[in-house]
Amino acid sequence: MQFPPGPLLETIKLPSDVRRLNSGQLPQLCEELRQFIIDHVSVNGGHFGASLGVTELTVALHYAFNTPEDQLVWDVGHQAYGHKILTGRRDVFHTNRLLGGISGFPKRSESPYDAFGVGHSSTSISAALGMAVASHYKKRKRSPAHCGDWGRIHDRWDGF
Repeated sequence: MQFPPGPLLETIKLPSDVRRLNSGQLPQLCEELRQFIIDHVSVNGGHFGASLGVTELTVALHYAFNTPEDQLVWDVGHQAYGHKILTGRRDVFHTNRLLGGISGFPKRSESPYDAFGVGHSSTSISAALGMAVASHYKKRKRSPAHCGDWGRIHDRWDGF
């Protein structure tokens, strides 16, 4: 069963659409995103507590960073439902965790917005470190989002 997104979430196909919003619209987006997750997980099952707990964080990260160029590393794949919805998979989210549907976890083959195939916790530290080291050796300017970029989140978030 597929549930319709709220009016603001309906306008979001990719993170670039999130970045076009003004900061005053972000609380509504978070509310609609949370409800969309609840609606779908209530039918198909899945782990929604972790994703509901990071809804504002997910919106903030995609609002502040230039994803997928700036890579997001999730510690637990269960946190990524909102991320999946905001990164082009909203219209197929009703297939989450179903045979032939989208994965319940970030999956590199599924989206350029998924930095690596995370499942359960604690793999993120070694993955992010490996990405940062590889980025350094490839002489890239940016690696996965790091603490030094949090000032940019604060500047864009504008009191949300």
